[in-house]
Amino acid sequence: MCGIAGKISSSGAQPVDRQVLERMCAALEHRGPDSRGLFVEDGVGLGIQRLRVVDLVTGDQPIYNEDRSVVVVLNGEIYNFRELRDRLRSRGHRFATEGDTETIVHAYEEYGVDCVRHLHGMFAFALWDKRRRRLLIARDRIGKKPLFYTLAGGGLSFASELRSLMEDQDVPRRVDPRAVDYFLAHGYVPAPLSIFKDVRKLPGAHTLVLEDGKATIERYWRLDFSQKLRVSDPRELHEPIREHLRAATRRRMVADVPVGAFLSGGIDSSAVVAAMAETSANPVRTFSIGFTTEAFDELRYARRIAELFGTEHHEFVVSPDAIEMVPKIVRQYGEPFADPSAIPSFYLSQLTRSHVTVALNGDGGDESFGGYSRYAANRLAGRLDRLPASLRRAMAAPAGRLGGGDVASVSNKARRLMETLPLTPLERYERYVSWLSESRRSALYQDDFAALVRRSPDDGLLTRAWEEASGTHVIDVMLEVDSTTFLPGDLIPKIDIATMAYALEARSPLLDHQLLEFAASIPADLKVRGTEKKWIFRQALRGWVPDDILDRPKQGFTVPIGDWFRNDLRELARDVLLDPGTLDRGYFKPSTVRSMLDRHSAGDGAQTNPLWALFMFELWHREFIDSPAMLANAA
Repeated sequence: MCGIAGKISSSGAQPVDRQVLERMCAALEHRGPDSRGLFVEDGVGLGIQRLRVVDLVTGDQPIYNEDRSVVVVLNGEIYNFRELRDRLRSRGHRFATEGDTETIVHAYEEYGVDCVRHLHGMFAFALWDKRRRRLLIARDRIGKKPLFYTLAGGGLSFASELRSLMEDQDVPRRVDPRAVDYFLAHGYVPAPLSIFKDVRKLPGAHTLVLEDGKATIERYWRLDFSQKLRVSDPRELHEPIREHLRAATRRRMVADVPVGAFLSGGIDSSAVVAAMAETSANPVRTFSIGFTTEAFDELRYARRIAELFGTEHHEFVVSPDAIEMVPKIVRQYGEPFADPSAIPSFYLSQLTRSHVTVALNGDGGDESFGGYSRYAANRLAGRLDRLPASLRRAMAAPAGRLGGGDVASVSNKARRLMETLPLTPLERYERYVSWLSESRRSALYQDDFAALVRRSPDDGLLTRAWEEASGTHVIDVMLEVDSTTFLPGDLIPKIDIATMAYALEARSPLLDHQLLEFAASIPADLKVRGTEKKWIFRQALRGWVPDDILDRPKQGFTVPIGDWFRNDLRELARDVLLDPGTLDRGYFKPSTVRSMLDRHSAGDGAQTNPLWALFMFELWHREFIDSPAMLANAA
């Protein structure tokens, strides 16, 4: 696991400033503290900060082919590197290292840009072909490893993190109104957007080739929900599901450094630990975090799994201090990010890194097997679509009387379900995943900023993802949209940034692309049955994971943001959001912000997420737009 950065001039005549590349790498040192490598030549600069995980002796980067005409820097891991290396050796390629990175340069020699189709892993890499003067940058199928880039004048700059890219003073720092709008809607900025107009994220499963001053972006993989298995008895799927999980876990346990696992005591992390225990000759090292607030504490469930599988278990109990941790989160993410579970993720990563260098986790199970309430809710509401719209509107009318309540409360969920009855399946989905509806965002914006949002080209990222989905069942469509938006936009970067902040490598067996492909082929009716979510996954795990773990309600990994805003953070939130400098930026109406704060203090839980997003946005603005360092770089 590493951080990469680079800069390519348009013609090669203009040299790349080595000091710029050094600064870009220095901003990534937390991702890879073990070594720094640079390649600077003929208008091209590639940099790498390496965390040594595989091939500790000969694996430092950049890595070259035999005649040094192809050079690569890699962030991530290629899990099938041994099989790929054997295949390439049989075709005459000679290897100088024992690691995974070198397989990329030889695979490129053999297959060209299509080399990405032969890589099984999590990766973002940059490859320079000297003969063709061609740059290839690519991300893995799921988008596990991040990559930001900017194109200007036929040249390109890129980096694993936005903060690193901003060390290149040629990168403009203009805030994108559309990105702000998406952020307030969902709590993150989705690819291909970034918070800056001139910077983009390369989406997962995409390549970008820069050659002769022209950039070509192509998608090389996508999930297919249209082809379904014929299942006469659901029990036929139990062992294949387990075997896919075992295989994915085995791949992710290959390392030359200590390996452990995050264990929450939920279904997905418990399944991963079960698979690790079958594979490992030694006790698995597991790591769990608990909170002094009992409603958010899951340690007793994690302890049950640890005892069952005889793991070497480590527990940490913390009292999350938002005032201490939030500034670090803001700095590390580089763009606004409002998922509050980033806070416990940072604590868990910090504590785990003192014991191991690699940690497996359970990310991806919900998006593969249907673990969110919105799947059941949209299907349930859809059964009423045959009723006249007027009747559905009448059924939705009493929703307002249910009150606000906490975001996760039964009353809030019931209200949201009733409100969506008159809507289409896509409109319902958008409502389920939105923190702040379009009408509420419009009411929040000052007139000039609202005009900028309206004038920004709107490609309807969610709408397009919905319309391009390969499946026909509403569950399949939501799973696919989540897999291309929410998963790579929120969940994956949350863990990547949290773990990499402490040079900890996170691996996710349930995000193995072969497992995801198999899950996509399972009929939707076997994933969500009535209100029961992840049905087939739970059934497949019975006898392997205890029933009381499989059947307990989903708890989630978060912190009491609502309580903080009413207590510990009450004054700080008001000071930040009502500060004259904040209100004078021209984004938001002061009266609306004050009303949101007052309503939250009065107990309206529906204000929690929007206020947290506004809070995180303002802190980001101060760190990345207003700070002396950024102003100096922008000058």
